[in-house]
Amino acid sequence: MAARILPVVKLATKVTIAGGALYVACDSGLLGSGEQGSEALEKAKAAIPPAIEEWMKYFGLEAQLPTMPRIEFSPVQAWNSGVRWTISSLSEAPTKVTEYSNQGLQYLKDLSK
Repeated sequence: MAARILPVVKLATKVTIAGGALYVACDSGLLGSGEQGSEALEKAKAAIPPAIEEWMKYFGLEAQLPTMPRIEFSPVQAWNSGVRWTISSLSEAPTKVTEYSNQGLQYLKDLSK
């Protein structure tokens, strides 16, 4: 009997954890617009260091945490540069294929001499 219940309990636990994570993500605004995501990030930046310090005091750890690094990363700029690179590569593809084909043919001609 217990052997039949264990897989059901495991599945129910996994579904509950996944559903809870999805609920928290939706409730905090992570799955909303970019502005809501930015607000959620700012809230997390403000809440995480004090929470870690509180837990460290609770467990008796006296280690000094390093400061949070400043990350100047713009997903919009990264996306745009990726799109530009892809379009540029696709536009140069016919020229590159012709060039590499000519080089390959020349190599084969040199081998056959």
